[in-house]
Amino acid sequence: MQFIELPDDPEHDQHSPAQRAQAASRSTWVSVVVNLALTCTQVTAGVLARSQGLIADGIHSLSDLVADFVVLVASHHSKKDADEDHPYGHQRFETAASLALGVLLLGVGVGMLWSAFRKLEVPASVPRVHVVALWVAGVALVAKELLFRYMLAVAKRVKSSMLVANAWHARSDAASSLVVGLGIAGNLLGYPILDPIAALIVGFLVGKMGWEFGWDALHDLMDRSADEEEVEALRRTLLETPGVIDVHDLRTRKMGDMIVVDVHIEVEASMTVEAGHDIAVIARQRVLQRHRVLNLMTHVDPSQRPDLDHATPKSSLTS
Repeated sequence: MQFIELPDDPEHDQHSPAQRAQAASRSTWVSVVVNLALTCTQVTAGVLARSQGLIADGIHSLSDLVADFVVLVASHHSKKDADEDHPYGHQRFETAASLALGVLLLGVGVGMLWSAFRKLEVPASVPRVHVVALWVAGVALVAKELLFRYMLAVAKRVKSSMLVANAWHARSDAASSLVVGLGIAGNLLGYPILDPIAALIVGFLVGKMGWEFGWDALHDLMDRSADEEEVEALRRTLLETPGVIDVHDLRTRKMGDMIVVDVHIEVEASMTVEAGHDIAVIARQRVLQRHRVLNLMTHVDPSQRPDLDHATPKSSLTS
């Protein structure tokens, strides 16, 4: 029995670990430059204009700088080849980075909430802010929204959950800058308490996003399976392989942005060991070419379908 090998899938080539790491590094350095400029501008203007909301937003931008360097370190390690200690590669450095981002955001959010609550306890102590704070908040809003759109486009192109997390981190900054701008505007209109309220809302948004990122990454580190749609796509690819009669015990687990798969495939019971092995090899090649699968372990079983059963004793092979 002969099979024709599939040509390389261009999508698979386009998203190699090295290229994804390079895209992550490039987009993250852009984020570093933007956040460094914003941190200096927002904190300085916040202190001079006496705006707690703007200072909080500047601290948020500072946390982005730390987050950016976490991503850079993770992308550097994740592109390393498999070795004796890490036979499946280093892709989970990305998941660990997402977890670190989540913890960082959660910590920053709690700190901002605490600071805002302290201000709200004594409303009379809230000062009137200078109008320059509103201009700085507006510039920060535009810069962060543009940064979000750029980073999300890169993340989707290379299919990196770590970059998606970092992009949405930038969007949370844009949302926080919008809230801060509204709080500053309210302060200027004669409602000083709106500035710490804006800082309170920003703290809640940051903490909520940090919890979601951290919780999601923690599940991935505990071998969470791929989503149902992706599992079904894997099943279809296997069933379309010539010689594969049925598929069962298909199990997946996340490995960074890649997937490790274990599966039992059923072949005609009367065929030789060599023929069954060839089918398993072709099935593996098809999956690796068409999906973001790091490795596929196939277990070959004789078909259990009555219409295809033969007198050959049933045994199983592993490929």
